Amino acid sequence: MAMQALEFSDKRIPREHYCRDPFRFAKEELLGAYLCSNIGGVLTAGKITELEVYIGSCDKACHAYPNKLTKRTATMFRQGGCAYVFFVYGMYNQFNVVVGPEGQADAVLIRALEPVAGIEEMKKRRQTDDVKNLTTGPGKLCRALGIEAKTHDGVDLSGNLLWLAPNTQRYDFKAVPRVGIDYAQDYKDKPWRFYIKDNPFVSRK
Repeated sequence: MAMQALEFSDKRIPREHYCRDPFRFAKEELLGAYLCSNIGGVLTAGKITELEVYIGSCDKACHAYPNKLTKRTATMFRQGGCAYVFFVYGMYNQFNVVVGPEGQADAVLIRALEPVAGIEEMKKRRQTDDVKNLTTGPGKLCRALGIEAKTHDGVDLSGNLLWLAPNTQRYDFKAVPRVGIDYAQDYKDKPWRFYIKDNPFVSRK
């Protein structure tokens, strides 16, 4: 696993790819890509196995709906290729990838990872030895990788603090409704959550 990490961790998804259609980018490039962090000189990384798409202009589940610029959502309106990290319930950080041109306010929430590097550090941060429980949820993966809203919101994902390394193949996936958005009315049942088929590192099937 350590050697595998070294093979991908010096690569980056090209900046221009973040301006693609968010659904196509999520399914073709983010599923199977590697979310990496270098916190305190320690590399931790995981393969993205599950994600959700949020669209600022029309999606009633999106923080920025309907294209509402606030202090909280300002990062979403930036050009694609940066992190949108927010804090919820007074205890969980959530990591999103901003996608699209400046002013569009679209983002992809990363819901689960398959750990591939820095697993011992992840166990310490999460205080568990259960590898399958380390990163199978948006709050869990942020803690495992050391991601925090106060430090990492707006970070350039082409840098050396948090970054996305490209996938090496396309994966078969399931498209299902998103989680915990019953308030979103006609958008709560949109099949905008995607996860890799048959991968055990998914928050819920």
